[in-house]
Amino acid sequence: MKILNIHGFRGDQHNAAYGALTENGHTVISPATDYDSEKPKDILDKLRGIIDTENIDMLAGTSLGGFYAAVLSAEYGMPAVLVNPCLMPYYHLPKLGYEGDIREYIEIFGKLAALDAGKIHCIIGGSDEVIDTHSFDMRLFGEDMITIIPEGMHSGATLPLKEYFESIIGE
Repeated sequence: MKILNIHGFRGDQHNAAYGALTENGHTVISPATDYDSEKPKDILDKLRGIIDTENIDMLAGTSLGGFYAAVLSAEYGMPAVLVNPCLMPYYHLPKLGYEGDIREYIEIFGKLAALDAGKIHCIIGGSDEVIDTHSFDMRLFGEDMITIIPEGMHSGATLPLKEYFESIIGE
């Protein structure tokens, strides 16, 4: 399967999700994104271009990348797997040192209303020390679509991603 992997804020394109997906034998496209210097709408345009030219089958997103994956899932009707998604970036990013304009994030957030929750799976660290709004994820996607790892933290490296992706996507 060809998967677009979207890393988190100040994260790395070769993050834990990338490693787990490639270990499971998937073809993974994982672009580097500088969320501090790129505007949210430009990031979406870049990701749309990858989807349109690379014949992407599925989306994976970690933290802020989960926000973009959810928005793109709503736009394209594609399945997505989210790792500790940051679905309210306008709230969390300023607390993490983001100095950009959050208004574009507020505007883009509205696109989540078109999301087909049945196409989204989430894995969440029950001890996530960065995102404190996962109760919103539960309401948006439904408890059946979410796996909570009680001892898991925000980093995907603290979660059993290889096994999780294998159970959700297959090999």
